[in-house]
Amino acid sequence: MSDLSLYSSPSMPNISLGRPPIHSSLSEGAKLAPVSEAEVRAACTARLGMPLTGQMLPGTLPYYPTLPVIDGDYSNPNSPGYIHKQMQSLEQARPGNLLPSVYQGAPITDTQVAHARLNKQGHRPLGRTQSAPLPLGHPMLAGSSIAIVPTHYEEYLPEKQLYDQQQAHNFLKQQIRQTVLTRVGGRGQSSGGQLDEAPETEESAEVIDLTDRKGSEESEISKQQRDREQFLQQQRDLMMRNTLQVSEGSAFSPRSSHIARPLSRALSSPLVALGPTDIPASSCVAVSNHCSSAVGGSGPHRLTTGLAFDSLMLKHACICGDNSSHPEHGGRLQSVWARLMETGLVQRCDRVRSRKATLEEIQACHSEAHALLFGTNPLNRQKLDMSKLSQLPIKSFVRLPCGGIGVDSDTTWNELHTAPAARMAVGCVVDLAFKAAAGDIKNGFAVVRPPGHHAEASQAMGFCFFNSVAIAARLLQQRLDMQRILIVDWDVHHGNGTQQMFYDDPRVLYLSIHRHDDGNFFPGTGGPTECGAGEGVGFNVNLAWSGGLAPPMGDAEYLAAFRTVVLPIAKEFAPEIVLVSAGFDAAAGHAAPLGGYKVSPACFGHMTQQLLKLADGKVILSLEGGYDLPSICDSAQECVRALLGDDPSPLREEELMRLPCHNAIDTLQKTIAIQLPHWPCIKRTAHTAVCSAVEAVQKEKDESETVTAMASLSMQQQSNSLQTPEHSRGSSEEPMEQDDAK
Repeated sequence: MSDLSLYSSPSMPNISLGRPPIHSSLSEGAKLAPVSEAEVRAACTARLGMPLTGQMLPGTLPYYPTLPVIDGDYSNPNSPGYIHKQMQSLEQARPGNLLPSVYQGAPITDTQVAHARLNKQGHRPLGRTQSAPLPLGHPMLAGSSIAIVPTHYEEYLPEKQLYDQQQAHNFLKQQIRQTVLTRVGGRGQSSGGQLDEAPETEESAEVIDLTDRKGSEESEISKQQRDREQFLQQQRDLMMRNTLQVSEGSAFSPRSSHIARPLSRALSSPLVALGPTDIPASSCVAVSNHCSSAVGGSGPHRLTTGLAFDSLMLKHACICGDNSSHPEHGGRLQSVWARLMETGLVQRCDRVRSRKATLEEIQACHSEAHALLFGTNPLNRQKLDMSKLSQLPIKSFVRLPCGGIGVDSDTTWNELHTAPAARMAVGCVVDLAFKAAAGDIKNGFAVVRPPGHHAEASQAMGFCFFNSVAIAARLLQQRLDMQRILIVDWDVHHGNGTQQMFYDDPRVLYLSIHRHDDGNFFPGTGGPTECGAGEGVGFNVNLAWSGGLAPPMGDAEYLAAFRTVVLPIAKEFAPEIVLVSAGFDAAAGHAAPLGGYKVSPACFGHMTQQLLKLADGKVILSLEGGYDLPSICDSAQECVRALLGDDPSPLREEELMRLPCHNAIDTLQKTIAIQLPHWPCIKRTAHTAVCSAVEAVQKEKDESETVTAMASLSMQQQSNSLQTPEHSRGSSEEPMEQDDAK
């Protein structure tokens, strides 16, 4: 007869107990198959649905409540006590005894045991996995105790030798098999009362130790470990109670020593009450304050820069799959975000939860037909009224040379991913603006795409579908009743969409610095004479560089524009919030069709630092253009550092000493002349347009000293004028006194 091997089932793991069977020979010289303890456990597992191991490991799922062993004369053949007694009676038997009559038949094979295991009626369903979290209603969260019966290999050695000797007898092997088959067959023929009790018995089944070891016995190591855990838990509870001063109804109330510790809150799971549900409001406030202090240190939460980003915006791409012919691609965003991550700037900022803007929010600046066409997927678009779409200037999409689809030759369209990405970009900018307005963050940077400042009310163009900055400004007006919003656009292309939406609105001041070339550079709008309409006259300021790239504009020209036009007008306007269309395509590294200018990343950081002096520092930057990856990564890094309060990288000395080029001086003087009737404040700084940055600072210092000296001189004259009448009165009295004396 061959050795009996443990049956392997796909639904049951093969767990070795570390006790290999030991072969023994009988006096007759016949080699009998030993019955290992693993087979005994497998038999009980087939009957009771219990774990194969003789213990419940800490943290092992599913959870088995404890149940006392039935030791009475109860003769239920399905009970564990009955089987245990049967095993004891068999172990006391000797090889010389006669086999019972029940074993006179043919031996029972392994195949029969296997089929009985598989065909067992009402077997226990597969339990919860070990890695799944406990449900809120689980007994473990309610404080139920767990019977932990540790097993150690050394304790089995004496019993193992005796047990292996008893295994040598064939009748014990046949008794185990017959017991399994009899009990499995008898389950289907049991009475209704037994059927009703069976599920309850299995759910609360006790872990049976087949080695006849008492369940209450524990090793010394296990006791020390339990005592240590109880001591640490008591210390935690005491510290939590003293720190938070939580009442007895708190979720963090100390637990009694005889109750196992409930499952702790996972890092990614929400905080739930582990105790009574009637927690006072003061307890919740105390817990919230404690968590805030634990994360950000002692004291209240410190406001910092907010960052908005979502990987959904990376999916917007041409269906051709080739980014070499499309400068506006997902790699722009991925590179910027990776740079902010690797430099540690993301960790220093507050990550704002991203969301897609609603169609109603988009319609704050765009027509309903435009929002429906570019803000919905193909399935929803079939339900729309096509007569509304006929009102749009675009009648059909175009086939691009690369094989993809686009609104025009530049603006690609992806039927599945463009609409969600465009709405996500709007939602990120809107949420940053509202959080800054509410004081939840100091300032913010939105790492978003596609860009938006070219998008008009009913027209998508220039890589843009929805004007994110314009929508944020309009919603701030509608919901928070803001009266003074400043939009600064330093993208190398003019923001024609933003200008169009606020051209007659005096509550929004639009300041743009862009390449114009007398209307020959995309999009052709943004001339210096475009100052607004109606009540909005004077609230649209265009610094339109002309003259091409002979030479290209750089730091000296942009610094001159800021000190002579942008900052004086912005300070006079006194905005409540500043929104920046932060395109970095004026940075060095861009070819002539996309920019061609030579502005350094340090200059963008310097301009950001200057804008932080406005609106109590409530400045929101939204990424627009910029297609040279190293340049936009460096520029975004400098801007975020400036928002965080770090000093920007120093500007190059040659740029600080260089005079603006002749074309730039002409543009500045023309702009000052046009805007002077609307903003007289720029007259004081107009003369610095022809100066370098160093000379302008020196002149401003000299003027400040001159003003101070004149003010002090004026004060002296006033004091002298107060003393002069007394002196004149005294001198005028002297001749009269002389006359009286005469």
